[in-house]
Amino acid sequence: MLKAPKRGFIQKEYENRLSKMQKFMYKNKVDVILLTTQVDIEYYTGFKTQFLQSPTRPWYLLLPLEGEIQAIIPTIGLSGMQGTWVKDIQTWPSPNPEDEGISLLTNSIKNLMKRFNTIGLPQGHESTLRMPINDYERLKINLASYEFKDVTHILRYARYIKSPAEIEKIKYICEITSQGFKDLPTLLKLGESERKNCQRFKKHLLDLGVDDSPYLISGSGSNGYGSIIMGPSERILEQGDIFIIDTGSVYDSYFCDFDRNYAFSYASDEAKKAYDVVFKATDAGFDACQIGNTTSDVYKVMNDIMQKAGALGNSVGRLGHGLGLQLTEWPSNTLSDNTPLEEGVILTLEPGMEYVEGKEMVHEENVLITANGPVWLSSRADENLPII
Repeated sequence: MLKAPKRGFIQKEYENRLSKMQKFMYKNKVDVILLTTQVDIEYYTGFKTQFLQSPTRPWYLLLPLEGEIQAIIPTIGLSGMQGTWVKDIQTWPSPNPEDEGISLLTNSIKNLMKRFNTIGLPQGHESTLRMPINDYERLKINLASYEFKDVTHILRYARYIKSPAEIEKIKYICEITSQGFKDLPTLLKLGESERKNCQRFKKHLLDLGVDDSPYLISGSGSNGYGSIIMGPSERILEQGDIFIIDTGSVYDSYFCDFDRNYAFSYASDEAKKAYDVVFKATDAGFDACQIGNTTSDVYKVMNDIMQKAGALGNSVGRLGHGLGLQLTEWPSNTLSDNTPLEEGVILTLEPGMEYVEGKEMVHEENVLITANGPVWLSSRADENLPII
């Protein structure tokens, strides 16, 4: 049995995250950054709660140019936030639609305006705002004399390079899930639905030690599947089916994200060839995961192999992405992304191709970029399409 990494992080980890962000803030002339999402709040504080799945209450975190983080949260979260390294905590009784912390938030932001008169907020691609739009408009009116600036680029870059402690957690969840996939052929059953087979797989992953598998999809069909984002469905697995399972499982909030393909009883030559092509494309992508290369370099080598093999198309839009506290993080492996690869970056490699009309083959692995070259975090899939 694999040894689980210690949960949480030492305080120095959070101090380093804030210090790095404050350097970015000074360079970009920002006095304070306002964060509202579960992932951003957890990244800078260590505050974990399933309660943020409730849309009733907003939560606010302020990263100042100098000094300590400030949390402005509903009273129900006080004891939980007190268990983190954050000391400056303000609360209000919520729900309170008339003033969901906006007065507290306004005053706190004004008190932090000491140099640039600028408020940073993630506004770009892949960002979200977890507060009522009416309250956001009210906040902008309250702070009309200050500039609101998009800081998406510095927030996502801060999380792009993983610390050794983060890497340890992602490596662990990849190892557990890899073991689950190794065991999966003994768990799959013809004559049962995709859903029942996926439920059995999820139970097995939980037994192995994952905290959860919040993302677990499947697709199946005779000689192939047409989608990699739907399911599991009630479709009954039959002989001649190709079956994919893709899972984002979690340990201590950190994700893995990779898939495996299986054929039942037999597979067509087209399906076997497509599997071979995406397998080789993944190897090429892995070899391209070198410091100094870019995500576009990784995309090109994978895409070239699939195009030369006669790929009819790719409905996914990219061939992999970043990975960490979220199932998918910036950047994307696309032709135009061009993000430089650096030590400590974790990517998924996800080449996919339509090999006959309406049928896809998608393969995915997780990779760590190191100074000595790439390292597989997920255990490599079978070289040939497994036939059960």
